[in-house]
Amino acid sequence: MAHTLSRREMMMIAAAAAAVTPIGASAQSAAQARTLVDSVVASINAVIASGKSEAGMIADFESIFDRYSDVATIARYALGTDARSASRADLDAFTVAFRGYISRKYGRRFREFIGGRVEVRGERAIPRGIQVETMVVLRGQAPFRVDFHVSDASGKTLFFNIIIEGIDMLLSERTEIGAMLDARRGNLAQLIADLRTL
Repeated sequence: MAHTLSRREMMMIAAAAAAVTPIGASAQSAAQARTLVDSVVASINAVIASGKSEAGMIADFESIFDRYSDVATIARYALGTDARSASRADLDAFTVAFRGYISRKYGRRFREFIGGRVEVRGERAIPRGIQVETMVVLRGQAPFRVDFHVSDASGKTLFFNIIIEGIDMLLSERTEIGAMLDARRGNLAQLIADLRTL
């Protein structure tokens, strides 16, 4: 009997294919990408050193994500093929809900860097823009890489992906959002409502 691909398997195949497909053309320079990530890192380091409560720090990380990332591109990529069939209103609502969800999620991850610092190490061209390598240096632990993928395809120089210790945000979120939508039987409105609480 032939194996029928599940929706999740199809989305994972699409995600893998999209990983080598440019999100958009980029005419930016490595210097522009480095400048953006320098600003991101300075902001992250300031939050790490602020001594704020968890809620306060996560709110600051949300602001960093909102200011420096291409949220609309990340949200559309995470939604995958469902983004094509969604109405403009639903896509806008998903983008807003996703912005809060992804900012809180990665804000909690960056909060783990308290007591350390993030250092920008270098940059190189990649098919979809510029990759800027940073290193997280924590007390009593081995340093680890966090790479930012930067593009100006949106008209502004923004990061559209983060890779933390080899974990690709775009691919991970596409898989997770697809699984969450599957669990809700494709009900995008329910997914939007639930993302606001995560």
